[in-house]
Amino acid sequence: MNSLLLAIILIPAVEIYLFIKIGSSIGAFNTILLIFFTAFIGIYYARAEGLNTLNQGLRKMVKDEMPVYELLSGALIGIGAIFLIIPGFATDLVGFLIIFSPTRKLIFNKFSKKNTKNNLKSKDYIEGEYKDLDD
Repeated sequence: MNSLLLAIILIPAVEIYLFIKIGSSIGAFNTILLIFFTAFIGIYYARAEGLNTLNQGLRKMVKDEMPVYELLSGALIGIGAIFLIIPGFATDLVGFLIIFSPTRKLIFNKFSKKNTKNNLKSKDYIEGEYKDLDD
């Protein structure tokens, strides 16, 4: 089964289950308030982290360094903000995990280690000679 189709089915099912369980524990009105509260707090924190990441990226660009981590971090903050806007407790948890800086660093390290191992294999380039025809 396609993993995207599975996610489209499972994520709402998990969210509905959590809505029912938490709603039966704290009440429907409090559950709705909690959903809005987590969305507002998450968006506020995502904005603050996004501005911080933007400032770090600009500092690196002024130093003539490539802001690779900041670009990935900004994209992850945007994804985390989307997860926080979507109503639900599981998506809020994932969104908060993505927005927090230590989690983003773990994700960045995982992808950077994966790419650095494969960057300089002998199969990635072709040796040869060239001749300048304009001479």
